[in-house]
Amino acid sequence: MEQKRTYEKLDRPEVLAALFYARQETTPPPATAQDHEIGVEAGEKLGARFFLTDDPAAVNLLFFHGNGEVVSDYDDVGPRYNEQGINFLAVDYRGYGRSTGTPGVGAMIEDAHRALHWVLAWLAGQGRTGHLVVMGRSLGSVSAIELASSEEAVAGLIVESGIARTLPLLRTIGLDPQGLGITEEDGFGNLQKIARVQKPTYILHAQHDQIIPLSEAEELQSLCGARSKEFQMIPGADHNNILERTGKLYFQAIKQFIKRVGKSHGPRRSGIRG
Repeated sequence: MEQKRTYEKLDRPEVLAALFYARQETTPPPATAQDHEIGVEAGEKLGARFFLTDDPAAVNLLFFHGNGEVVSDYDDVGPRYNEQGINFLAVDYRGYGRSTGTPGVGAMIEDAHRALHWVLAWLAGQGRTGHLVVMGRSLGSVSAIELASSEEAVAGLIVESGIARTLPLLRTIGLDPQGLGITEEDGFGNLQKIARVQKPTYILHAQHDQIIPLSEAEELQSLCGARSKEFQMIPGADHNNILERTGKLYFQAIKQFIKRVGKSHGPRRSGIRG
């Protein structure tokens, strides 16, 4: 069994200053959404925005966004998931949107578990019985892969523009991993984690991603431990315009994947496992 990662080297101030681009955003939710606060630790809270369908059995998509984004950036996206019969549950990181605190790698990963457990309890309290699928875009792939590799309640995994290796990303954002004494073993561990994922997995990535190369997605796909896994390269797209390039086909493809998750996973089990 892999020793639990501590992320101490990634949580150095000089790394965090380059890695996270947190911005505050406190605009009220649109009429089609509801905002929630998720307590994490020491009085800190994460902001979350839920777009819900009327169907209590609808699948729930727990979404972790990219760096520099906040949940309100998805105010136009949430209703489009609802049109496909999917609940869209977006959660911010510490220091982002309405969340309190300061972002950190260790905190982000632990908070993903806390957010999942809170969401599961909230869904149960609302009588919502649909499966829960996790999705991460770019930096959000770290949280999503972490949960899919370790939480039984997660029925499926979607990775958009995901990170495979940590060191190339650090170099892209202007850091010198060797000079900082950071090795790949000190990183996010996405490759090791996705190798443990047994849940149905869908990986999509832009052909011309200028931040996280397509080869990273291919490596994630190759090492993913799921028997049911799908890979989609988006022709002509870059890191930030996959949705623009694909339009409604984007949501339809995710809906079809989620349908397959439901068939392979069976009824959702009650209860939460930590």
